Formats: sequence, C-alpha cells, structure tokens
Amino acid sequence: MNPDRLQDLIYRGMGRAALQAGQLHDAFRPNGNANPCAASNRYLQLRCAFNAADPRFARANTYGHPVWYGVFDSAYTQPGDYLVERDTGRTFFIASQPPLLPVVTVLAERIVSVLRPAGPAGFGVQAYGGVEIAEATPLLSDWPASMIEGGHGGGARYAGDLPADVRLAAFTLLLPTLPGIVPRVEDLVTDDLGRNFVVSSAELSELGWRFVVRQVAS
Repeated sequence: MNPDRLQDLIYRGMGRAALQAGQLHDAFRPNGNANPCAASNRYLQLRCAFNAADPRFARANTYGHPVWYGVFDSAYTQPGDYLVERDTGRTFFIASQPPLLPVVTVLAERIVSVLRPAGPAGFGVQAYGGVEIAEATPLLSDWPASMIEGGHGGGARYAGDLPADVRLAAFTLLLPTLPGIVPRVEDLVTDDLGRNFVVSSAELSELGWRFVVRQVAS
C-alpha cells in the first residue's frame, strides 16, 4: 500500500476514535517568544484522547512520566503545537509526530519563563558584580512546560554543611523545539510557583528541548 495513503487512513482512524473517546481541545501554534497559548495563536478545535503508552486505555500514568500518546486527527497539527482541554485547561505540547506511529505529547503542568543573564556593566570597584534580574534578556515568557523533580546535577553536600542545610534539587525541564531560540547553560528559569532555577545542561533532540535545571535560592 502507498505509505501516504496508509498515513491518511491512520489520521482518519485516530480522528474517529477521538470523536468517541476524546474531549474537546483547542490547538495553538506558537508565534513569537511569549505565551504560545494566547487566543491569537488558536487555529483549530478538535477532540483528543491521551493514553499512558497503553492503546487500550487500561491504566493511568504514574509519577515522573510526563509523556502521553495522543489519539486525534493529526493531519493538521505539527510538533511544537499546544493542545489545551476546554473543560479542565489541561495542557499538552506535541513533541513528535512520527509517520505511521502514535503522536508523542508531553503534559505541561508548569508555566515557565527563560532569561539570559547580563554581566556586570563595568569593571573594578562597583556596587554589585553579580547577575541583575532586571537587566536579563527574556528568551521565553509564560510557556507551558513539563518540570519533573529528579534531574541530575543537584547541589552537592559537603563535609562542612550543617545538619539543617538543605540540598537544592535539580529538575528535568521539557519544552518543544523553539525556532530561532537556543537556550544555553547558565540561563535563568522562573516558574508559576515563584521558584528560580539555573540551566546546567541543555539537550536538543527530535522531541524538543530537555534541560536539567538546578533550583536556586530566591
């Protein structure tokens, strides 16, 4: 069978399954570096269902697994798009749409912003020589993302630490591919819970960006 014809049949089959089992979602396509789910970026309404790598929908997802497989007509969507459930606001981004295979999506439960820190403005004796948030350059503003505790690179403990000293955690941060934007190590991240992080590694793959971010004191 012609692979294009087969892919079209898969699109139709997934769309029909979603009509029976899915919830109504709005699809958004990012335009610029701020708030990809703004009303002006909405381009489609469709029904979607999501399963935890189980096409029978026989089990729920568990802690630390943000990847879900989407059941919907993906003929008009593409990696990097966001799907927002009408009733609950639950948000996913499309990580990959491999031919003839299930659509890979990521549950985005946090809203993050990424900043590029600026160095000191002068040399020698000055009032302050560290990072000034007010002078940082915004790379992304208000982007839904997945942030799961447990990334490698958390703060180390030393023999001189006091018993009550807290080890700052590391998190794995997942975002879709960001056209024209290349985050790098030492960029700053803030989230909707008021937490602050610094990027310690950044990996780009066909599924999008995967960062390890280390939490820092506010």
